[in-house]
Amino acid sequence: MRRLTDLIGVEAAFDRRLDPASAAPLALALSGGGDSMALLDVAMAWARPRGRRVLALTVDHGLNPDSAAWTAFAGAAAFAAGAEWRSLAWTGDKPSSGLPAAARLARHRLLADAAREAGASVLLLGHTADDIAESALMRAHSPAHGYLHEWSPSPVWPQGRGLFCLRPLLGVSRSALRDQLQARRLGWLDDPANDNLSFARPRARAALAVQGRSVPPARFPAAQALTELAGIAEIGEEGQISLALAALASIDAACAKRFIGMAAICASGHTAPPRGEALQRLFQRIGQGGDFVCSLAGARIAAEGDRLRFMREAGEMRRAALAPLRLHAGQTAVWDGRLEISAGVDLTVMPLAGCAARLSKADQAWLAARQAALRPSLPALFHGETMRLPAPFGAGPAYARALAGPRLLAACGLITHERDISQGAMAQEPRSSYVETLALALAHSSSGQRRRHV
Repeated sequence: MRRLTDLIGVEAAFDRRLDPASAAPLALALSGGGDSMALLDVAMAWARPRGRRVLALTVDHGLNPDSAAWTAFAGAAAFAAGAEWRSLAWTGDKPSSGLPAAARLARHRLLADAAREAGASVLLLGHTADDIAESALMRAHSPAHGYLHEWSPSPVWPQGRGLFCLRPLLGVSRSALRDQLQARRLGWLDDPANDNLSFARPRARAALAVQGRSVPPARFPAAQALTELAGIAEIGEEGQISLALAALASIDAACAKRFIGMAAICASGHTAPPRGEALQRLFQRIGQGGDFVCSLAGARIAAEGDRLRFMREAGEMRRAALAPLRLHAGQTAVWDGRLEISAGVDLTVMPLAGCAARLSKADQAWLAARQAALRPSLPALFHGETMRLPAPFGAGPAYARALAGPRLLAACGLITHERDISQGAMAQEPRSSYVETLALALAHSSSGQRRRHV
């Protein structure tokens, strides 16, 4: 029996985006429904002859009495197909309203954490041509509803950093997938929530069934312009973003506003894009010319001369009451959505605001060369009685890697292949080298040897 990949060319999507020689596993979201079961089938057909491992991940939302049985069905299907498998559970209280959106967010966070833990940088999702049509119909009633793309960064932050979603089935109808599953004698589950018309997507699905036709998907027309803007933007080592105002003025207004919104959340570390009204007001202010400073989505945005600059708004950190981040030696975590910090010793990370006088003279000299507005939002490391800046800003016992640059590159489409992900996320060698050197120095110190300067 010929597989779906042979019939409709789905395999080409895998070839376009994936590295057949990679040793990393491919993560795959497996609910047990028809779309994800078909995805498992075609993914294994592509991965097995290339020696790629597939890790199927099933999220139990705990919303249906049969969810445990559904999870077990998905696990058995994964093992039968030759994939590895893990179950994930959405625990805790569930919201009384907005349940589909909350479940989707929780699912993506769980999937992203599990994929990253396994070493995967690509998550396979089973969206189809029907999903594109339904999303287009939903967008007609709610313009904020997003778009589905074959290849895109994970929609959750910071859990999804360095993780991309591949949707190889977007050119295939849901009915064609089920026909293929039946031909191959593979079963699937039907979630009754898909027929619950109190939710937006089932209503869109029912409307399309009545119309008997698909809604053509709307595409953002200026993807190339976004890519070009991101390519010429300047990214500072602390995570600030700078762009020539002339570059913004030379492109379509919708694209320019989209870039501004992306740059704002990348510089601020926020998860949600700015509201349309606020973004429109900022865009109009830019068009008036002259220098100004404003806040948007947690970012400080300043027009200075011929450039537009984005950085974290220090006042927003105080309003949000950013909690201290406690790290153990060898641990890595994201601080304030902006910096990935790898600790060489047990320490606590807090905002620098109000503490700069406690820094060493070398750290104070580095700080004095930075913009005053940037300084309060930098991380300070507290280790015992000392307070230092992390490398590469100072020589404190941790390394800080700014995430704004790789996040902006991913959001604007500069990362198009699995091989590009590690490059776009910036090499880890400087961080690893620093932390290893620090650990070695501390080991020598604890054994009575003279401590090396790091």
